[in-house]
Amino acid sequence: MDKVISNKRVIALYVVPSLLLLLGIVYIPIILTGYYGLNKWDGISPMIFIGLDNYQALIKDSAFWQSAYHSLLLAVFSGLSLIGYLGIALVLSGKIKAANLLRKIYLIPMLLSSVAIAQLWIKIYHPSNGVLNAFLSSLGVSDPPSWLADPKIVLFSLFVPIVWQYAGFYILIYYAGLKNIPESLMEAARIDGASSWQIATRIKLPLVTEIIKVTIVLSIVGSLKYFDLIYVMTDGGPNGASEVMASYMYHKAFRSFDFGYGSAIGFFLLLICLIATFLIRKATASKDTVQFH
Repeated sequence: MDKVISNKRVIALYVVPSLLLLLGIVYIPIILTGYYGLNKWDGISPMIFIGLDNYQALIKDSAFWQSAYHSLLLAVFSGLSLIGYLGIALVLSGKIKAANLLRKIYLIPMLLSSVAIAQLWIKIYHPSNGVLNAFLSSLGVSDPPSWLADPKIVLFSLFVPIVWQYAGFYILIYYAGLKNIPESLMEAARIDGASSWQIATRIKLPLVTEIIKVTIVLSIVGSLKYFDLIYVMTDGGPNGASEVMASYMYHKAFRSFDFGYGSAIGFFLLLICLIATFLIRKATASKDTVQFH
């Protein structure tokens, strides 16, 4: 086995295919996106090199910064929702009745496509025939809101299905981490007189800290580049009230046929995600890690 591992040809046989795949689907597209952002191009005509003009225009583009603000709000909202996901996972990891059934219920959104989820929530939010407004009307609300047509609330209306969509994913991650904690630690704490709250905050949470850090990065970075459900439900409307960076990039590239400017937005979005990842990892870095055996 040692001879196989030390054989450079064998190492190359395993490494080169994955490296080529990584280059082909990740790094080369990134380089090309950065290059396209330096050109004026409609996708058909020959490219015209314009240097940093697209990036200079991007910095002055108020519509882009509005979409960036919306993406930031979504990232903050998604980050805060992790607290709820973790709380649910803590409850499910305990000895409660119907825990298996509840886990399956929370996983249902993961089985649906984003388009199906969007269509479902469009029906729920429908101003006249929607379940939500019908419920509000039954409570005596005479003029229920137009959830997806009111610029003041449309963005927050979209946050709800987005959080619901990914609830099962994060709950499953937290649940797996919590169930991996040895039961003997909790039993010892109970013998010492620790309450359920003390066990959760002083034993369980410190032992899943690294998992929490990973989910923070996944949640915030994923929110910054979120696109599909917003595109299907509102297409960034009304009047850009629900536009996010990814949808703004799509509109510029595939609606306005300004692929150079759209590529500049995409490359800038990549830089924002990298910076956000670096800052989150720095903010959550700790020298001491809690381990169990």
